Amino acid sequence: MHALSLASPARRVCGVNFSYPAAERLDQVDVLHGHSIADPYRWLESVDDPRTVAWSAEQDELATAHLAALPGRVELRQRLAALLRAGSVTAPEWRGERAFFTRREAGQEHAALVVREADGTDRVLLDPTDLDPTGSTTLDAWTPSVEGERLAYQVSVGGDEESQLYVIDVTTGDPLDGPIDRCRYSPVAWLPGGEQLYYVRRLPPEAVPAGEEQFHRRVWRHIVGANPESDVEIHGAGLEPTNYYDVHVSRDGRWLTVSASAGTAPRDDVWIADLASGGSVTLDEVQVGVDARCTAWVAHDGRLYLLTDRDAPMGRLCVTSPETPAYDDWREVVPESDPDVLEHVALVDGPHDGPLIVVAHGSDAASRLSVVDPTNSTRICTVDLPGVGSVVELAAHPDGGQQAWIGYTDFATAPSVLMWDSTAPYGTSSWENAPGDAPDVSTDVTEVHFPSADGTTIHMFVVSAEGRTGEPRPAVLYGYGGFNVALTPAYSASMLTWVAAGGVWAVANLRGGSENGEEWHRAGMRAHKQNVFDDFAAAAKSLVTGHWTTTEQLAIMGGSNGGLLVGAALTQHPERYAAVVCSAPLLDMVRYEHFGLGRTWNDEYGRAAGPEELGWLLGYSPYHRVVAGTAYPAVLFTTFDSDTRVDPLHARKTCAALQHATTGAGPILLRRERDVGHGQRSISRTLDLAADQLAFLAAHTGLSAGGPTQR
Repeated sequence: MHALSLASPARRVCGVNFSYPAAERLDQVDVLHGHSIADPYRWLESVDDPRTVAWSAEQDELATAHLAALPGRVELRQRLAALLRAGSVTAPEWRGERAFFTRREAGQEHAALVVREADGTDRVLLDPTDLDPTGSTTLDAWTPSVEGERLAYQVSVGGDEESQLYVIDVTTGDPLDGPIDRCRYSPVAWLPGGEQLYYVRRLPPEAVPAGEEQFHRRVWRHIVGANPESDVEIHGAGLEPTNYYDVHVSRDGRWLTVSASAGTAPRDDVWIADLASGGSVTLDEVQVGVDARCTAWVAHDGRLYLLTDRDAPMGRLCVTSPETPAYDDWREVVPESDPDVLEHVALVDGPHDGPLIVVAHGSDAASRLSVVDPTNSTRICTVDLPGVGSVVELAAHPDGGQQAWIGYTDFATAPSVLMWDSTAPYGTSSWENAPGDAPDVSTDVTEVHFPSADGTTIHMFVVSAEGRTGEPRPAVLYGYGGFNVALTPAYSASMLTWVAAGGVWAVANLRGGSENGEEWHRAGMRAHKQNVFDDFAAAAKSLVTGHWTTTEQLAIMGGSNGGLLVGAALTQHPERYAAVVCSAPLLDMVRYEHFGLGRTWNDEYGRAAGPEELGWLLGYSPYHRVVAGTAYPAVLFTTFDSDTRVDPLHARKTCAALQHATTGAGPILLRRERDVGHGQRSISRTLDLAADQLAFLAAHTGLSAGGPTQR
């Protein structure tokens, strides 16, 4: 192996001549299943390689100088800051007469966990900023005990998402347990009395093969205050190392349900155990080895509920006795409702005798709410929502009651909570609005349908300033298209900032998501991944032919799997876009399984170890599709050094490849951020990142940051 060149091509960008940092191009070529696969920037995989350290420092200087000098950045940042003051509130989790929920006030760096007492007074129970004034500690998860007297919570530091588990007394705030490490992605299920809980914890590093420290989870039973090394292992030994587990315990403490999925595979194995039998826990199969999703829990009425897409790709709710959990004994209570997708359910008491089920369905990526009689599966009524929006949470009191609480947002409404009551079933009332004081931005939301390359109809939301339709303007097209994730209407300070400045913001509902059920998801995964990229290209074409924008004014944006999406878009159709923001992306699809959590995603993408599957991956892998002499659009990669899901190496390697290859006038930049990861971050860090991203897109699409003002 030797260096072929030190690439440092001169470019004239925004009227300024400069050179990209030198990057060795090696003759590294791997031969896999007959394919010769060049990997000239393999050395950039190592964050500690002195060449990587030096190259990254030069990229930092280049990006920082360029982004700081962008016109309109100050104005965009001010508008973003004002809109981020909207705050947020989440639906309550009730335990007895206490309600637990999160709320972020205007100006707060993080949402705080609040407990509302029986007399209606609110008390901040946990504020991440109190735990860490630097803002780098995040509250990852929290679960109150059955009686609401204790709380298990998990925090991470610096974006690593490692989630250390603690237990506190809710009344006094006194610590009772923790920290317990290796609790990343750990659900908690309390037993009555608050002395014991079930949770998920990885095996210690010395107990697993090298390189597999992020895997090998087990379900454990823990006594609060005891040494976690003495916890009783309940489940997981001998199963798939990449399994994620979920746990639920019924309110009376009798029934334990456990589910497992191999990585992000769209299928669940489910077991149930009768804890009243005493002795060791014996898990009986509910669903094992079936290619279907299933979430199972025993409700306060003593019945086993199963939210599933088994034999129902749009979703349905079934019920049975926990003593007879086999599939043949399941009875359908909320049937499949094609073409709508079942999203959430809540069991409530009717105004007279008998239960009701409040049901949220998705239709063209927007939510609608209805009430179903579970005795005969008939829809009693629909429930009015404030607009074309999203039900992000649907909660009821676990002990029963006539109310349900609805977490709601739309393009103009920050996350708020509505309340529904079975005595007035046709509408909702406000339980709590987002507490901030952000300015209003008047918008028009247009829903567009268009054909993809194979004729499949795709749906897209187009958001613009009120009354400003029909004229081409700078536009941002946003997408994701994977992992069964739906892009639904939601409040976004970035989107509203762009629209307030006179631009257009479009959100495309691509295959690979859950907008149209599990078949829609599978039509955009594995061998069918190219469908996602074709859908996105069709969305871009629709924006141009629909006179929303022009090619010279069109930018694209995405992160994580959405970073893969825009990476594929810019390498497959570079001539169609003026600018690209590619955040925390997957881009080297031949080697993605070797880093971060990549191994848990191989059911979504495929494995390079298989000849056919390698062919799928090579067909679109953005890093491998960079072609020298191509005029690529302006590209801003944004990465986070503490990202333990998607390794920043993907962006480093592809940035180097594009800087070497492009003949375009736009810059190829890498913005690196330290002490922050893939997920949650403080508001100030969000503000800085979004300001850079929007200013970059504005500069290369012609958007004036001093455009139309907020109303």
